[in-house]
Order: sequence, then structure tokens, then C-alpha cells
Amino acid sequence: MIPLCSLPAYLVRRCRREAGRLLPVVAVLLVLAAAACATEVEPLRVGFYAYFQPVSYSAEESPDAPGFNTHLGYEADLLSALEVMEGSGFVFERRAIGEWPDIWLAPAGGDYDIVGGGITIKEARTKDAEGNTVVAFTNGHIDFRQSLLVRSVDAPRLSSHSQLDSEVRVGVLVGTTGEARLLQLTGLADEEGVLAAGVRIVTPGGEVMADGSDRYYITAAGAAPELDGRQLLHPSHDGMPQVVYLGDELGESELLDALRNGDVDAIARGEIGNADAAHNSDGDFEVTALDSAVEHGGFAVGVDDVELLKRLNQHLNWLTNNQRIGYAEWVADPTVFRQRAELWEN
Repeated sequence: MIPLCSLPAYLVRRCRREAGRLLPVVAVLLVLAAAACATEVEPLRVGFYAYFQPVSYSAEESPDAPGFNTHLGYEADLLSALEVMEGSGFVFERRAIGEWPDIWLAPAGGDYDIVGGGITIKEARTKDAEGNTVVAFTNGHIDFRQSLLVRSVDAPRLSSHSQLDSEVRVGVLVGTTGEARLLQLTGLADEEGVLAAGVRIVTPGGEVMADGSDRYYITAAGAAPELDGRQLLHPSHDGMPQVVYLGDELGESELLDALRNGDVDAIARGEIGNADAAHNSDGDFEVTALDSAVEHGGFAVGVDDVELLKRLNQHLNWLTNNQRIGYAEWVADPTVFRQRAELWEN
């Protein structure tokens, strides 16, 4: 039997016209099949960050590899659960994104409907370079706390941010909350991201020295144009660490390699990623300096996609039981979101 959906449109119309002259049961079947065809939806284009294991990552690191667009991790399972919720209408076409800076603004560019990848929700991240609000975030579905990942042998001397002096090299990924929070906690920047006077920043165009004014700033949503492409940050006095920028090509994995090889002494990023790396390090790495501040991560959509945002929030709230089910529950049972999806009644 040929599915009605696979027939040319003119044959579908003829079937509908002739349905009244057919046997009643056959007519009903034709109408139901036509209705099913009519309810088919276009897949939503989802961009996901490729290098944030275990939250969101590609099956294969290389953009040229066949598994690069295969989505794995916590957010992958969360999205898959959305798809199987009865009547949700969610169908996702996923593509990996290898570059982190401004990834949250991608829905405003027209190539993606939804973007994720362990993105911390920040009001400043909803705005473009001109200050226009161009994206919106869903409700939070995961919590983050910043931390340091260090070699186990160094854990006693690097147990808190206050122990990071000018001899310590800390690796960060540019444009992350890990970078921004490290700068704040060590006094390299104030709460607004304004760099302390005397801080020197190495860029492709040369070295820049901050004067303590808001001309030189680094936040989780962006940085002063003069600091684009920053490679190294030198502290203004001995009580602050050096900051090394890595991960342009392979994201978090470059940071881990640098720590393993001794090129940096610590990595500043979220507890989840650091804890996963420590767990997989055979005892070589430890997590220290856990921050008290809690951040919430969500998905970004275009600011005008009001109905999509509403639907996502409704279904995400169900899957997470209004933020009561999150990363810890997923680690304990990776099927937890699918189980919740099966309980959903449209």
C-alpha cells in the first residue's frame, strides 16, 4: 500500500474528491491519512556547541568528520525528549557549531531557530553589538557554578581563587562565564567587567594596557573591541594570575591538553565540565575553588519567535519538573527526560 503522503498533490486531491463514492471504511482511512500529511511540520534548525562535554558535544571533534553533527550529552537527550512528547510538534534538525563567541546570537542571523550548548542566561547576551535585543532565552534547564580544574598534585596550593598569584597561568575559553567570573574573583576586573588599571592584554595587534576606565572591559556577553583576539592577560600586580586564552579550534579539549602538558596550571570553567574531566582523568585532575554564585543555562531563540519560546518553556518545564530535575538526575539516569516525556499528556 502506498502512503497517501507519498502521492503527488493532484492524486491526493483526486482521492479526497472520490472518497465519497468509496466504501465508508476506505474513505475514513483516506481522510485520516490526509490529515496526518497536513500536520507534518518543518524541522526546527538547532545549532549546538560542539565542544562542551558532557553538556553538549559532537560525536566527532573534526568539522570534516561524518559524526560532527551528531549531538551528544545532556542537552542532546533533553531535545530528544522534547521530540517524543505527544503532540509537541517538535522536530529538530541539528548542526554543530565549533566557535563559541556570540553563539547565543546565532538565532538572530536567520540560520538557526534554536541554539544551545551550555549557554548561561544573561540579559546582556540578548543584545547585539548595537544594543538591540535580538534573542530571548528559555527558562533555565541546568545550573552551573564556576570552578578551577587543576592537576591533583597542585590542588592544595590552588584550592581557592585567592591563591592565584602572578606565577599561576589559568586557561580560559574566550567569551565564557568562566573567563568573566575568573576576572572578577581575582580582582583583574570589577563586577561590571572593567579591567583593573595596569592589566596588560596581548592581542594580535599588540599589547594593550587597561587604565581602569570602562573603555577596557570583558564580560560574559562581550569585550571592548581593542581586546578582540586576546591571547594573554598579564596581571597588574603579584596577587593576580596570568590568563591564557585557548580553544579557538577545538574548544574545551585544547584547555585540557594544555593542563595535562603543563602549559597552564588551572582551567577556569563550570563545575560540570571540570568534574567530568576530573572523573575521566584517572586521578590526574581535581576540581577546586568552587564558586558560591549559581548560574542558569538555557536555549536561545529569536526575539520575535514568541510562540516558539512559549512552547519550549511549557515543555521544558514539564521535562525538568519545573527545574527540579537537572544535570545530577540525568547523570544518575540518562533516560530521565525520556521517562518524563512518556508521562506527558497533550
